[in-house]
Amino acid sequence: MEMEKLPNGNHYNSEDLSPEKINLEDEREGAEEEREEFLPHKSEGQKQNAFTDQAEGKTSFGMSVFNLSNAIMGSGILGLAYAMSNTGIILFTVLLTCIAVLSSYSIHLLLKSAGVVGIRAYEQLGYRAFGHPGKVAAACIITIHNIGTMSSYLFIVKSELPLVIQAFLGLSSKSGQWYLQGDYLIIIVSIVFILPLAVMRHLGYLGYTSGFSLSCMMFFLISVIYKKFNIPCPLETEIFTNHSDNSTTEDICEAKLFTINQEAAYTIPILAFAFVCHPEVLPIYTELREPTRRRMQNVANISIVAMFVMYFLTAVFGYLTFYATVEAELLHTYIQVDPLDTVILCVRLAVLMAVTLTVPVVLFPIRRAVQQLLCPEKPFHWARHIGIAVCFLFLVNLLVIYVPNIRDIFGLIGATSAPSLIFILPGIFYLRIVPNDKEPMNSRPKIQAACFAALGFLFMVMSLTFIFIDWASGESHNRGGH
Repeated sequence: MEMEKLPNGNHYNSEDLSPEKINLEDEREGAEEEREEFLPHKSEGQKQNAFTDQAEGKTSFGMSVFNLSNAIMGSGILGLAYAMSNTGIILFTVLLTCIAVLSSYSIHLLLKSAGVVGIRAYEQLGYRAFGHPGKVAAACIITIHNIGTMSSYLFIVKSELPLVIQAFLGLSSKSGQWYLQGDYLIIIVSIVFILPLAVMRHLGYLGYTSGFSLSCMMFFLISVIYKKFNIPCPLETEIFTNHSDNSTTEDICEAKLFTINQEAAYTIPILAFAFVCHPEVLPIYTELREPTRRRMQNVANISIVAMFVMYFLTAVFGYLTFYATVEAELLHTYIQVDPLDTVILCVRLAVLMAVTLTVPVVLFPIRRAVQQLLCPEKPFHWARHIGIAVCFLFLVNLLVIYVPNIRDIFGLIGATSAPSLIFILPGIFYLRIVPNDKEPMNSRPKIQAACFAALGFLFMVMSLTFIFIDWASGESHNRGGH
């Protein structure tokens, strides 16, 4: 009897698999195909889509890599050199490698859970694991996290774009023109650039803009490497002078292989948030051409490795340029050296374009979460599709314009949603969804999944503790996030 429920028990296009069309034996065979398609020994030539969402993937492997890489890439890259200065090169490399491997394992758990039940929606996995409360919890966590991510990107636009325009036009900060007002600029950017991309029907179409966004970040990386060989140490600037009061020149300009200080405790949350891409994994999987678990896992692995290399090189060369004097936001350190440096101005513009083009990719999982909650079985409708995008862009713009200091709110959201998306939800979904007759609770895969979820709770408690201590002490640390 349970074999009958497997293909259509998720209330997702169940009419396509009615009893009149298939008999019990066919259902049993189809269920086995769903399970077998994701096994490592399955031939890559298997092209039959056994998922109950009935989606026809049209996005190529390369475009899927671009989209997932763009989802991983965040503003946290600007804070990695600062994180390395607080841990040393060796410890930072170990931590970065561990977080990258754990992120890949997390995606493995998600994909395997999706293969068991034939569902490629995060919210529907929550429904299969814990019923309606699980579905609501997954949708809310995705929505809250991605709203915070979108807001952080638009905050960068609000703060950086007026300064870039001011520098290129040679205007004074007191000139007062409307196009130097950050509030006006984020509205214009949202309407002109973000909204047209956000209303596209398929996420795969954004592969081209994701590729351009990654090219902008590559330009940022190349510029960081270039500046390492053009900025001597020490410099007679305020940031170096302040550090030289307590340290010798050798201390300031010496690379630390291993070090621990008060700020080192923030390194793990920064790195964990830098690899959050899990809300986008299943939507990208849904639109992948010829989808199998192995093929999507390869998309994830290539994306994670590419971002690992970019993160590591940015951190190393940024740190080896400024050493102990590197600030929490790397670009701000360059600006203090030379506010009118043409290369750095171009880099700032490239970063602005990169974060702007990432916002539509982040918006797609939010819209899908809302649709899964409110109208999971209704067919596609343009008015609803566009309306959800407009409503959330409007909400994010209001947050960015009217909330004066949202950094602590983002920190609180990130400390709860990021560990949930990376560690906790994939682990507990795997424990609940994979049948015990296939993998008992004392089997190695389930023990690993349980430990993985427990690690997520540990990260969450640790991050919240640091935030509360920070608030209690009255200090404000400018830390990078995703």
